Amino acid sequence: MTALPVLIIIVLYFSVLILISRVTATGDDNNSFFLAGRNAPWLLVAFGMVGATLSGITFISIPGKVGDPTDQFSYFQMCMGFFTGYMFIAFVLLPIYYRLNLVSIYGYLNNRFGLAAYKTGAAYFLLSRSIGSAIRLLLVAQVLHEVAFGDWGVPFEVTVIMSILLIWVYTYKGGIKTIIFTDTLQTVFMLASLGVTIYLLHSYVITPNGGLIDTVMDSGFSQIFFFNDFLANKHHFLKEFVGGFFICIGMTGMDQDMMQKNLTCKSLREAQKNMVVFSVIVMLVIFTFLFLGALLYQFAINTGFDMPLNADGDIRRDMLFPLIATKSELSGILGIVFILGLIAAAYSSADSAMTAMTTSVCVDFLNIDQKPKPKAERLRKNVHISVSVALFFIILILHYTLNLSAIEKVIFFAGFTYGPLIGLFLFGIFTKKHVRGRAVVPIALAAPIATFIALQLIPGWTGYKFGGELIALNAGLTYVGLWIASIMTQKENPLQPQG
Repeated sequence: MTALPVLIIIVLYFSVLILISRVTATGDDNNSFFLAGRNAPWLLVAFGMVGATLSGITFISIPGKVGDPTDQFSYFQMCMGFFTGYMFIAFVLLPIYYRLNLVSIYGYLNNRFGLAAYKTGAAYFLLSRSIGSAIRLLLVAQVLHEVAFGDWGVPFEVTVIMSILLIWVYTYKGGIKTIIFTDTLQTVFMLASLGVTIYLLHSYVITPNGGLIDTVMDSGFSQIFFFNDFLANKHHFLKEFVGGFFICIGMTGMDQDMMQKNLTCKSLREAQKNMVVFSVIVMLVIFTFLFLGALLYQFAINTGFDMPLNADGDIRRDMLFPLIATKSELSGILGIVFILGLIAAAYSSADSAMTAMTTSVCVDFLNIDQKPKPKAERLRKNVHISVSVALFFIILILHYTLNLSAIEKVIFFAGFTYGPLIGLFLFGIFTKKHVRGRAVVPIALAAPIATFIALQLIPGWTGYKFGGELIALNAGLTYVGLWIASIMTQKENPLQPQG
């Protein structure tokens, strides 16, 4: 596939999104930008959240992981932890957010611990989301550059600028109100692309005596559960399940991006219905992407398609799906379907992240609600531009410094940046203890440092390999630190009630 059809697809696709933004951005005020007037239909929100959650990483990186014999379908173990986490969000966190009538969910930390905790939580969100969003956009920019724009001699930096600029154009006015509708459309495109891809692969991979399910089960890529060697296997079921639970709580339940969509629903009950339906759909879709991964590897084996390799001779698993779609005998229809699905998956995540980061900066740090309306709206638009520029530079830094697969990058960084957030929220929810505000910041900084030290030392001492559960260690260290600080607070103020 050449760059011209890719460019045509992108132009047509974003023309539709810009049209939607013009229709939905009526009013162009901060209430619509941040919360869509708290009047969004819950089913629309649930469906749109699927695309925002899965992103281009799900579309490319998760199918690529399946080809690793030590990995295969193990990611679904983490998804089981996700499901449990979604239920925690629906029935523990959402009632708190609605009861406090929050715009930024980090306002809970202000109510519970004071200003220092509030600012710390918001800062960790901005750090977490900026890195996570940068990784997601980096992946799609790398794919678009490799399969299309690089052939025209377009610098990679220009590809990144184009990606960010397109998102800014259709979100700068309507914000979350626009995104609820564009995410729904993008989820439709992503799922349609997934279905069409499986259909096109069908005749190349099925065996004479069985269908697609038999093919996947016999492929050698379909093992879900791993219970062997708890110490050395980072994909052991307990590690993946526990990691999935905490990653879900951090990256969804304590993430302004995802919760901002929930807070647009008319009531708590509708937000909870949204969360339950969304969790079921996500589980089914992720399993289908793993299923697709097995089919892609089987296609490569059956047709003799050359696996993409890096300079060290290792398989570039994130590039398998893009290259089969655009460089194999199936390219053509599959290439168009792939590009459409990729940009739908990638931008449905990135657009809401940019809006959520804009919301957090405006509400959590610039006190936008205390400013006159004209000045507040100018400030919000300027912050939106600044967030876009910052994202550009973070993408370039990651591009030139990291070699991990995209999904591994997200999970790795989540373990460090979301851990303190989880520890803060859980300590606030499950205890009634008080902590001096000035103690929160050093604890939130020390926990990730201690986690990093543990990551360096424990494998060498014990042979233990960390997986997704690294985030649970970080959250636990934060929780313990807050507990110790609460004891010190009680000693200093013995008359202050403690739970």
